[in-house]
Amino acid sequence: MQRYFVEPHLFSEQEVTIVGDDVHHIVNVMRAKPGEEIVVCDGAGRSAVARLVSLSAKEVTAKIVRFLDEQTELPIRITIGQGLPKGEKMEWILQKGTEMGAHAFFPFTSERTIVKLDAKKEAKKLERWRKIVKEAAEQSHRAVLPEILPPASFRQAIASAAGYAQRVIAYEKEGGSTLHQVFAAMKPGESLFVLIGPEGGFSPDEVAQAESMGFQSVSLGPRILRTETASQYVLAAASYQFERLDP
Repeated sequence: MQRYFVEPHLFSEQEVTIVGDDVHHIVNVMRAKPGEEIVVCDGAGRSAVARLVSLSAKEVTAKIVRFLDEQTELPIRITIGQGLPKGEKMEWILQKGTEMGAHAFFPFTSERTIVKLDAKKEAKKLERWRKIVKEAAEQSHRAVLPEILPPASFRQAIASAAGYAQRVIAYEKEGGSTLHQVFAAMKPGESLFVLIGPEGGFSPDEVAQAESMGFQSVSLGPRILRTETASQYVLAAASYQFERLDP
């Protein structure tokens, strides 16, 4: 069954109303008919099988058949603080990070960031990024739609992480922690904020700023990873630690 994210205010216990681009997909691409079933999600963890009732060019309505008990989210909530990379790398990070279970993404600019977004470009980028995340969440059968926060500065990124159970910055440093040590100190349901630098990494001053705000420096292994690979390493390691490792 096709899966669609529905605005929470259009998702009740009895029915859902689908609007926007998904209407075109249901009506014109899938050529769906009344009586067919789809999966609908509110983006916050609630999902259900729904039977199509009426279809028009502007909206689709469906009756809730049964709610689903899906366990597709990572046991810990990971926010990827991503230094803005060049080209289309951010789109890849968002798509694959969503598939791997990221809870949220926080793009930021730092000393070694090359990309500069003006207000007009930022709005268009955010719109496109959210579409990519939505499609990736549907494809990977997520029940939670990852949040993409508006791009901010490095200082704003580290300040926003104050409420997280664990905060780490990916940086090779003698005596730094490992991901295994960070995960070992966490319990299911807790949150982790991970800072990943842009192509040039972080400056020593930025690392010092992060550490003064309670971040731990962590190593992502003995090999040097590209910025678009680092977050996937973290998410894969979390999946193994909390979902696949035998107790």
